[in-house]
Amino acid sequence: MGWTSLGNLQDKPVRYLKGIGPKRAETLGRLGILTAQDLLYYFPRRYEDRANLTPISQLKEGVVQTIKGEVLLKGQRRALRRRNFSIFQVAVGDDTGKISVVWFNQPYLANYFKPGMQVVLYGKVERYAGRLQMSSPEFEIIGDSDSEEEKDETLHAGRIVPVYPLPEGISQRLLRRIIKHSLDEAVGTMADFMPMEIRSRNALLNLAKSLINIHFPENFDLQAQAWRRLCFDEFFLFQLPLALRKLKKREKKGLVHTVKGELLDRFIADLPFRLTQSQEAVIREISVDMAGTYPMHRLLQGDVGSGKTVVATIAGIMAIQGGFQAAFMAPTEILAKQHYEKIRHQVSGIRCQGKTIKVGLLTGSLEKKEKEKMLNDIKEGKVDLVIGTHALLEGSVEFKNLGLVVIDEQHKFGVGQRALLPRKGRLEPDVLIMTATPIPRTLAITLYADLDVSVIKESPLGRKPITTLHFKESDKDKVYDIAKEQLKLGRQAFIVYPVIEESYALDMAGAKRRYAELKKAEFKEYRLGLIHGRLKQDEQDEVMQKFLQKKLDVLVATTVLEVGIDIQNATCMIVENAQRFGLAQLHQLRGRVGRGTQESYCIMISSEEAEVPAARLEAMVRYSDGFRIAEEDLKIRGPGEFFGRRQHGLSEFKIANPLTQMQLLKLAREEAIRLIGTDPLLQLRQNTLLKERLLRQFPEYERLMVVG
Repeated sequence: MGWTSLGNLQDKPVRYLKGIGPKRAETLGRLGILTAQDLLYYFPRRYEDRANLTPISQLKEGVVQTIKGEVLLKGQRRALRRRNFSIFQVAVGDDTGKISVVWFNQPYLANYFKPGMQVVLYGKVERYAGRLQMSSPEFEIIGDSDSEEEKDETLHAGRIVPVYPLPEGISQRLLRRIIKHSLDEAVGTMADFMPMEIRSRNALLNLAKSLINIHFPENFDLQAQAWRRLCFDEFFLFQLPLALRKLKKREKKGLVHTVKGELLDRFIADLPFRLTQSQEAVIREISVDMAGTYPMHRLLQGDVGSGKTVVATIAGIMAIQGGFQAAFMAPTEILAKQHYEKIRHQVSGIRCQGKTIKVGLLTGSLEKKEKEKMLNDIKEGKVDLVIGTHALLEGSVEFKNLGLVVIDEQHKFGVGQRALLPRKGRLEPDVLIMTATPIPRTLAITLYADLDVSVIKESPLGRKPITTLHFKESDKDKVYDIAKEQLKLGRQAFIVYPVIEESYALDMAGAKRRYAELKKAEFKEYRLGLIHGRLKQDEQDEVMQKFLQKKLDVLVATTVLEVGIDIQNATCMIVENAQRFGLAQLHQLRGRVGRGTQESYCIMISSEEAEVPAARLEAMVRYSDGFRIAEEDLKIRGPGEFFGRRQHGLSEFKIANPLTQMQLLKLAREEAIRLIGTDPLLQLRQNTLLKERLLRQFPEYERLMVVG
């Protein structure tokens, strides 16, 4: 980062920063905040203009506003027609008037509010029983400061105030204070890693001023400039290794594969279905790459259930019939094992000129002896196609002749990780990356600038559209009736919950508790199973096998079902507390049904009182196209979670949004290409700090930054 004081402040553990200490450092660590740099790059999620608070008498219905006032009264009551449901209410007043503020099913708030204290509230003003009220606003108590905090009162009032996502046990006031102290300590010795020429050409603020004004803006214009600079940084640092990899790719000689052969012909002929035109077009693109002299680096996009796996298997056979090995990396053990069973079954009957295809499975849960045997077989070339999880990346994994790498659901591995597995090859293997969370093609070409992009646009022949419905919790009986109709036809159903145990804070019924209740009540006539991520792998496998063999009618689950589960007889997906899921998650869950030829249903249930993200659920009902869903998801959730930013410490986008900032992304891409074109290894003096910054964020790219 270019900081030189205090032994490089960016590496200084947060526990040694003023106001933190070991206990708070542990809390911050759960958010990935380990160093001073992490802290300064933990950005506000919004701002409150506390220089211009709205007087209570001037509040407008239907508008999100901020008020400051005194707690006058507080009270708690039970809902009339709902057991175990409480409403906490306070009256807040200022010099101009007073307003009622309510929170639903959060009784613990009674311990926070006391009459006479000063509070700031941020929320939507609504009309209830003829009067204005705020429902479930965000709040900050500002009247319980200790003497040290009072010295920093200007951080919390009379200015534009940052509001951060908070870990439990740390207040907004404390977080502002420690970030301000860290900024004060760092700014004087902070050197800007962005070359001056690039900053001047793109009218970018310097780094120190940007960090100050993203946390504590002097005005909204400077906040916007700071935001633009930091977004540019993320895009630019993201694009640099892509531009370098594309340049290096042209310098490397790839493996020439035998893309035509009897082994492949037999496999395609034996498939129990016909490939779609879209699959055939993508296979032709892959064939051209694999027969060429340059290494293939291709992104395969396709909606849930579009048939990407069979395309990847065909690419694997192209490599195998020429004497090479193929590796297939999946994000979860359940998905890896499913791929293994499916592909092994598909290739089991193929034998051409004495050649058969040997498929192996490598996951972290293998017993020691099994794992040692599999590692030895891979090393000696006794396994042609290895399917596995992150275990494939371990140093103990050696291939005899790796020719193709397939990475499934790459966004779950993180941006830099796709470069790790191909290093296992003696020569440069071809790489095929797959994702079932497609993004618009123009955006994909920009974000994955080092990759060629293929798209499967069709669903397999014979599949019917999935009927998607949205119900409130009060209509849950109607939802269960739809599920029972499917069960009576001999079909199966999923019921998915966002948590395992019950969470009182979020007012959600946990999967374990609801499983027990459903067995005794609504679905007592049927056979139920339960699966979640805390079960041991063999327990998960046993439950899934029973469901696959139709020994269970209903599978109660958490989001372990999000990707890959393929049960053709399952025709009903019920998602409880749907407001707690991201749009991509909901679309992935919907893709677990409709895998066969029968009519299928995806039914989302949302709570009555929660502020349901209406746009998210409406988008699910309205759209079935994964590209449109992904676009809506980026708009609603932001790109950080969409692209899996926290995987393995590789931070992609904490603040930038590629969907809404395409122009800035293009500028950053152009600058990255220009810089790599003139100084590919960042050896010039003016690029020294930039190289240091890049390798701090993406250390796996160090091998690209060497001559030769």
